Amino acid sequence: MVRRRCLEQRAKQRVTMATNFRISVAASGVLALCMCVAPLRTPSGTTPNIKHIAMGRCFNYITLVNPGIRSDCEEIWQAFEEAVLGQTSCDVAAERYRRMFRAMPQMGACDRFLLWSKTRMLIQDYTAVARDLWTLEDTLAGYMFNDLVWCGQREDSDFNFGSCPEWSACLHHPVNSLWRQASKIFGEMACGNVTVLLNGSIEKAFNRNSMFGSVELDSLNPLRVRYVNIKVVTNLDGPFIESCTKGSVVDLIHILQARGFRWTCSDNDRILTILQCVRKPDHSACRTRADSQAVK
Repeated sequence: MVRRRCLEQRAKQRVTMATNFRISVAASGVLALCMCVAPLRTPSGTTPNIKHIAMGRCFNYITLVNPGIRSDCEEIWQAFEEAVLGQTSCDVAAERYRRMFRAMPQMGACDRFLLWSKTRMLIQDYTAVARDLWTLEDTLAGYMFNDLVWCGQREDSDFNFGSCPEWSACLHHPVNSLWRQASKIFGEMACGNVTVLLNGSIEKAFNRNSMFGSVELDSLNPLRVRYVNIKVVTNLDGPFIESCTKGSVVDLIHILQARGFRWTCSDNDRILTILQCVRKPDHSACRTRADSQAVK
């Protein structure tokens, strides 16, 4: 589950996105952004200069992004190296990152948690407009390690910059393990109203083997979470495969009911529909919405 785009860029985009959003809605009631599933990058080796990148992001986060938290970037990096270095590429279980996560405590405000699966491109712009929502990428761990690749090697005390296995190659892949631990903590933190965004243009919009389905969902606590609000969104051109009443989304609802969660589900969220028109303003679905706004 490489999920992540650099949040430094997201932070710069948010003001522009929000401004364009208000202007466009006032003018025509239409905005657009294509929704697609970002392919997993096949890593060749550890990201060059990974320490400088991660440490720079850490200092930026605790200084500018979220100065309210108290974390020691040096301690975090040392714990990260301790978890990865000296281990084979497939021998880093999620538990090895526990000391690192203990060095970066963080709590999010209730009613802001946003979980997602296979909606990467849309989620970045959705959160730029809906600023109150908070994703895993907004945590210190997500901010530091977003889009980075790493692995160690048994015979050397340094990272392996030449070759790292793909995520699917082994159970305890070092990148996958970090995100599993981060996702578990994020799910446990969730409280109040939680939003879940799923892609209705693919089969298994809710996949039990995804990071959301296998980690975050199981980590949610029905005593802390008031409602799980599911939003299913499809591409403007389709295919229209799944919805609140069809496909794997129904399985998700059954799981929530069995665990005692209250829930809602929407197939036609207005903001998400508008956002999909940003790059396709001439699409028939966008013109129809603009015409209906003009009539009103």
